[in-house]
Order: sequence, then structure tokens, then C-alpha cells
Amino acid sequence: MISRILVVGAGAMGAQIALTAALAGYEAVLTDIDDGRLIQARSELTDLLATRVRRERLTETAAQSALDRLTCTSETDRWAPSVDYVIEAAVEKLDVKRKLFAHLDGLLPEHAILASNSSGFVPSRLADATGRPDRVCNLHFFNPALIMRGVEIVRGPQTSDHTVQTSVQLAERLGKTPVVLDREIPGFLANRILNAVRDEAIALLEADIATVEAIDSICRTALGYPMGPFELMDLTGVDIGYLTKTARFEESGDPRDAPSRSVALLVERGELGRKTGRGWYDHAADGTASARPRPQE
Repeated sequence: MISRILVVGAGAMGAQIALTAALAGYEAVLTDIDDGRLIQARSELTDLLATRVRRERLTETAAQSALDRLTCTSETDRWAPSVDYVIEAAVEKLDVKRKLFAHLDGLLPEHAILASNSSGFVPSRLADATGRPDRVCNLHFFNPALIMRGVEIVRGPQTSDHTVQTSVQLAERLGKTPVVLDREIPGFLANRILNAVRDEAIALLEADIATVEAIDSICRTALGYPMGPFELMDLTGVDIGYLTKTARFEESGDPRDAPSRSVALLVERGELGRKTGRGWYDHAADGTASARPRPQE
């Protein structure tokens, strides 16, 4: 029985996952080492709820109840012994995640499940950092987590049926549609398909076949995508894709898994998409965006 969920990492994904849990009736504890980020996250989530109330998608009472169930704190160690399920949403770096899993393992109650929101690191890369490999899995949400319905549940070689079943039930109560992978593979399902599209889009751009705007436009108008691959990279963060590809290349050694030079250039320049105001597009304060030329050395 899950009653309290700990979400570690108050970035855009972690914050919205925590709010999703609070809206579903769970006690949600959102933690981060950065107090400033926690303050910002709570403010952003309050604004999201206010927008839903204004659009009559949520009552004021329900919004306030969700906020009352949401705790934002830097005191992870204090809360960990009282939670039933952990969703890790920390930076996409294996050493950071393994260190966090090992630390939490020593604090959590025996029954608690440790799940990672990572799409780049499979359960077996994290489970052996703990003494509970049967209670480790991936619970992978999509951005924005409050809206997107799909959730990938990935089991590792030692993940128990009980852990998978509990995770499926949790996802369903959160209002999501869980999809279970019977065995692990880096990138899981959606991102492997998405990455194939993204890689081809970048290859077309780097070959000067078409512009960023043209490639995004054809994906929307001919393929029915809600947004093009470059628009999506700017939304989720150019650096997120870069880190994922870097990790996969380090694991496989296959040059095809390495980040493209164009992506690397954007990351080197700190042009990471909407969150920095510039990526594949220039993003204005009023929400409009204009496509940029291909990054050059």
C-alpha cells in the first residue's frame, strides 16, 4: 500500500511528477539539494494549479488540497524512512544516480521501491548499488509529466513481479497509461523511436537538405506530430538529449550513438532550448520562437 511518495530532484520533470502524485491523493515529498530550486518549483506548480482552476479544469478546493499534500524540502534524509515509493529525477549522470540509490537504500523502509525516471540508464545499472535489487525499476514519465499520459515501466533482471505490479497500479492511479517492458534496453520504447526520428532530422539539417523550420513543419503537417523534432528538443532541453546520447555512446562505443556535432555545439555554448532562451530556435519572452541557422564551428 503506497501512501507517501518521495520524488528526488525538483527540476521540471520531478516537480510535475510530485504534483501529479499530490493531485492523485498521495502525500508527495519533493526534495532537492538546492533550496532556491525548491522555492521556484513550488511557485511554478502553484501557477499551474491556478491556471487549471481558471480554466475550470480543477476546483479551488482540489487545487489547495493537492498543495497541502505536497511538501518541498531539502531534508531528504529526514523523510526517506517514512516513504513507500521513491521516484528519482536527478541529473542524467550514472555516478550521481548510483550514489543517490546507495544512500537512499540505507534510509528507506524495507518494503519501499526505488524507481528511476531515467530513460538512459536501465535498472541493472542502478540496482547493484542497493541491497534491494528486486525493488528497483524504471518509472519513466514524459515531459510535461502533468499532461503526458504514457509511462514506461522497465524491469531489470532482478526486478520482482510485485515491484512491477505495484508500479503499474501506481501509474494507473496517477491517471497514466503504463506500458511494461519485459526486459531492459537503453532508451526503452518511446525514446528509441524518437531518437531515430531525431537523428535523421539532424542528419538532414547537417547535410543542408532543409532548414530546422522546414523539417519541423513537415513532421507536423505530413506526419501529424504535435511538434517537430527540433521544437521538442528545445522543449525538453538540448542538454538532456546530449547527456543521454553521451551515456549510450560510452556504453556501446558505437559512433552512431554519439551526440551529433550540432548538438554538441549548442551544449558547449549553453544554448539549451527554451530554458535558456536559445537552442534550435530563439525564444522570445512572449512565447514566440524563430528558427535559427544550423550551428557552425
